[in-house]
Amino acid sequence: MVSLTIGRRRAYAALLLVPVLAAAGCGTPPPPRVAPPTGSPAPPITGEAAPPTAATPDTADQPAVTASPTRAGLRHVFPVRATKVAYHPTHSAYPGTDIFADCGEPVVAVTDGTIGEVSRRDRYDRQGPQGPYNGGLSVSVLGDDGVRYYGSHLTEIADDIAPGVRVRAGRQLGTVGRTGNANNVCHLHFGISPPCLGEDGWWIRRGVIWPAPYLDSWREGGNREPAAKVAAWHRRNGCPERPPAR
Repeated sequence: MVSLTIGRRRAYAALLLVPVLAAAGCGTPPPPRVAPPTGSPAPPITGEAAPPTAATPDTADQPAVTASPTRAGLRHVFPVRATKVAYHPTHSAYPGTDIFADCGEPVVAVTDGTIGEVSRRDRYDRQGPQGPYNGGLSVSVLGDDGVRYYGSHLTEIADDIAPGVRVRAGRQLGTVGRTGNANNVCHLHFGISPPCLGEDGWWIRRGVIWPAPYLDSWREGGNREPAAKVAAWHRRNGCPERPPAR
């Protein structure tokens, strides 16, 4: 059984997360896998994220930046840099992974790429539509490998992170949080998908292939690449215009 720290209290994942995350649509079948430390701490975020104003629109629903030619053999790293990390190999209704760590732990770019969508405000409303705003504060990176890597439920986003900004693997994007429909549980929702430029939707961005096999590799210092599997999914499905029926 994995012990997690949530705020100032410690709780056991198998006891706490099953009832809480079932309501949030997060999968909880087998015990979470525990990731060891993933390297030295990243530099701190420079200040608080600017509040949304008319001059700083939310861009979560805008297309990602233009894709560039893809590259193979890029370095990949685990998306959360912390000493206490756990995650489940599966999710609930769609492929994705919830990575549990203390709020405030660094969330980093998985590989070299360009920042795509950024959402600096939490628009989730339990009484509103379920799906479009579930992620709260979120960032996606369009990797140079042609894969989009999406992280949500962040506490804050680094000031210098914006659409079109170039990042390298390990660059801090923000911090683990509990915004959106995280149900007050500190974790990062992590999704892998094709960019679907110009026709994107939250149902693609949240994840289309299972991340766990790649997370398993990256946490051990390996470099398993999801590009081929993402490209195969994209060939079969294109960019669906609406979420799949449940």
